[in-house]
Amino acid sequence: MDAELYLDYNTVIHRLDPRTKILLFVYSFIVVVLYEHPPWLLPIALLVLLHTAAARSWRNLWRIRVLLLILTVWSLILWNFFASGETHLFWVIDKESLLFSVARTILLLVMIISGVNLISTTRNEELVLGMIRLGLPYRVGFAISTALRLVPTTAASLQTIAQAQRSRGLDLDSGNILERMRKYIPLLIPVFITTIRSTNIFGMALESKGFGAREDRTFYLQLHSGIVDRILLIGGGLFVLVSLYLNFRGYGDIPGLTRF
Repeated sequence: MDAELYLDYNTVIHRLDPRTKILLFVYSFIVVVLYEHPPWLLPIALLVLLHTAAARSWRNLWRIRVLLLILTVWSLILWNFFASGETHLFWVIDKESLLFSVARTILLLVMIISGVNLISTTRNEELVLGMIRLGLPYRVGFAISTALRLVPTTAASLQTIAQAQRSRGLDLDSGNILERMRKYIPLLIPVFITTIRSTNIFGMALESKGFGAREDRTFYLQLHSGIVDRILLIGGGLFVLVSLYLNFRGYGDIPGLTRF
């Protein structure tokens, strides 16, 4: 199993400055939370999908396809319990709550896909340095960098342990999805123990190298922004401003919607 999330392609998205990609990621979050009517979210979702196509991030999305499917189904169902409207359709579902659930599902998927695009096109060190250049304290950036490294490492450890247990005769593939999830629960114990042990060793390595002894730091990696970065940032900023204006004028709301 390939646990690395970064996809080493030479696309126009990969060549962007990490700060540009981070700000575009933030722009997508700002815009997508402004509207609650599905048609107003579709242009945003289309832009995110175009971003995915340009970045060639489909591979990582395919890897989490089951998670995306589960989140989509449950989001479409559960949001109807937290909203209501004036036009009843069936069971607990009203027309307004159904529209709201579709919009919240699109919002959820856009956020996840935007995050996948960012991680798929930006190396870990570039991502963290971009955050630091945008004003994030180095210690916070280092913590984020460590967390991003631990996620694929932990996933790889789980896969290795699962393969070792399969070689000993453990059947992890039969049964429905709940039964298979239940079989994986005992495997989490050695994964947690391995992660804790690795974290302890990592902490001792940091102390031995004098981590945090000096406040000022230099970086080997240098960031450079070009004309494409400026165009995308200006265009994205204008898109956010227009979206805020339309939201302030009341566009994108669902008439008759009541949220609990």
